[in-house]
Amino acid sequence: MEQQESGQRILDPIERAKLGLKVFNLPFDEAEELIDDYVRGKNYDPASVDFFKDQVATQQHIKEKGAELLVTGGQILRVITTSFFQNLSKPPAER
Repeated sequence: MEQQESGQRILDPIERAKLGLKVFNLPFDEAEELIDDYVRGKNYDPASVDFFKDQVATQQHIKEKGAELLVTGGQILRVITTSFFQNLSKPPAER
């Protein structure tokens, strides 16, 4: 796909999807390098490439924050469960 004004190519949705699958689990530095290797020498519009890199960085940031939230949620659940069991009514003592 080409842009009308500059004659440079843009990353079309199919290319973004294919690249997205390749970089999904990579650290951002490696993902960025793979993207740069893919577009090198192919006359891609730098703005479309930068936009895709921003999308990848955002997706990775969301994954990191999601993992942190999951860990925090697990810690909160553990504290609540421990507190609940510690505060259960104990059976009456025999006389």
